[in-house]
Amino acid sequence: MDKTITIREAVAESDVSLFWEQLRCYFKRDIFPDPEDEDREYFLNDATYWAQVQKLHDRPQDRCHYLFFCRNGQDIGFAMPVIYTTEDGKCFIMEYGVYPEFRGNGTGKQCAEVLLDWAGENGARYAELNCSGNDRRAHFWEQVGFIKNGVDEWGESLMLLPPKNDIPITIEILADPEDWQLKKLENGFFKEIGEPALTEERQDRLRQAIREGRITFFMAKRGYRAVAMCSVVKCFSTFTCSDTGVLDDFYIEPVFRKKGIARKLTQAAQEWCGEKGLSSLTICCAPCDEEMYRALGFDTPLGRMLAHLY
Repeated sequence: MDKTITIREAVAESDVSLFWEQLRCYFKRDIFPDPEDEDREYFLNDATYWAQVQKLHDRPQDRCHYLFFCRNGQDIGFAMPVIYTTEDGKCFIMEYGVYPEFRGNGTGKQCAEVLLDWAGENGARYAELNCSGNDRRAHFWEQVGFIKNGVDEWGESLMLLPPKNDIPITIEILADPEDWQLKKLENGFFKEIGEPALTEERQDRLRQAIREGRITFFMAKRGYRAVAMCSVVKCFSTFTCSDTGVLDDFYIEPVFRKKGIARKLTQAAQEWCGEKGLSSLTICCAPCDEEMYRALGFDTPLGRMLAHLY
């Protein structure tokens, strides 16, 4: 018996209908088995969700694909990837599932590998997916080679298959306070330090502070993708009677650490402060991070910082 797994795309109207039917079964069976789950109705029956997905499928660029996994002439699972060829070649796997009767004996991993090969043939350079609230799913993708890597702009956990090709890292000053990648990195930073994701109110305050020049963000970009950030907050010092800077929001996505990005970011922030006439740039850090920041040029002790929090 031929165990080769292939991919076919749902193009005919009958195949598209079959895809939606299988996707609904997958949501009901595997993702939202609890009838009381507040998200269940939205993904199963809300016309808004289905219309949004169909819009992604129908757009001329960066479209999502309705795919079936096939073996011996029989469908055994499905996937719904989006390949962002106009950005940096990210393949975002929106949905993925193997039908229950075909699970086991490594079939799921084989399907995933076939999907990644298909994505590469269609312009993808790396892959990413959500994995919130499902340890079993996260473990499966770890076996395929994915690594937990921060969160998305809504605070949902992400996993990334590390890119194989190296792309130079550039540092840019954030120009658009509405940039969704800033929100993604901010939420990744907050999750790592144990804080909740940004609320809409906090996002509004942050955007306003950026517009007013009270805070400046530096973004480390791997091509299109922002993979790290830091910010400088201006403060007036009566000691020097001039502006000083505080380094804040220092965060690098886990997959892209230990690649020299931290040094590039802090050097850009330090040089910018010098150009703007700031008298110093300081950082408040935990004792475990002190050695790292010393190596990044923060080598002058200024006492111990204390605070009264509200």
